[in-house]
Amino acid sequence: MKADSPRWFTSSYSSNGGDCVEVATNLAASDRVVPVRDSKDPDGPHLTLTVDAFAGLVDLAKAHG
Repeated sequence: MKADSPRWFTSSYSSNGGDCVEVATNLAASDRVVPVRDSKDPDGPHLTLTVDAFAGLVDLAKAHG
């Protein structure tokens, strides 16, 4: 069985000219991971965070944003 492919998107708050982080939350429920990549390099590497690590990253960004 082939795993789902990441469906990448940027936040609706990302209107800064393309310097964004893209995430693929469609894998969170099935695989318990959230891939993250640089929108300027879509064919480049990406990080694969656990759901808990991604939630912590979002909390940290909110606290310092």
